[in-house]
Amino acid sequence: MQYLKLYADPDGESHWDDINVEVEERSFAPPAQAIEISKPEHVRQTMFLRLRSGWNEPIHPTPVAQRLVCLAGTIRVTASDGSYRDIGPGDVWQMEDKFGKGHHTKVTSDEDFEAVIIQFE
Repeated sequence: MQYLKLYADPDGESHWDDINVEVEERSFAPPAQAIEISKPEHVRQTMFLRLRSGWNEPIHPTPVAQRLVCLAGTIRVTASDGSYRDIGPGDVWQMEDKFGKGHHTKVTSDEDFEAVIIQFE
């Protein structure tokens, strides 16, 4: 498994990175059999998000370190270095570009974009 990470370098330029998620087999919900699962992460809060079809925001940094899990629709997110990722159902995006130039997001699907946001701070 992997997720998409958007971060800012020391000069404030945002870039993409593909992060592999390590999982290990362990007992998670005894007496159920062992499953492959990642290490837990502490979070601050979760929210649901909807961006209406056609939504197009100005470029900005993320307000806090957070992770988005897409449920429906698609968006194109462009880093300040010009590289982009198309995010759709099942994709996971880690936002860490809290300073600098930020990123641009646009809904590219005819349907609304829906997601779960997990905030770490």
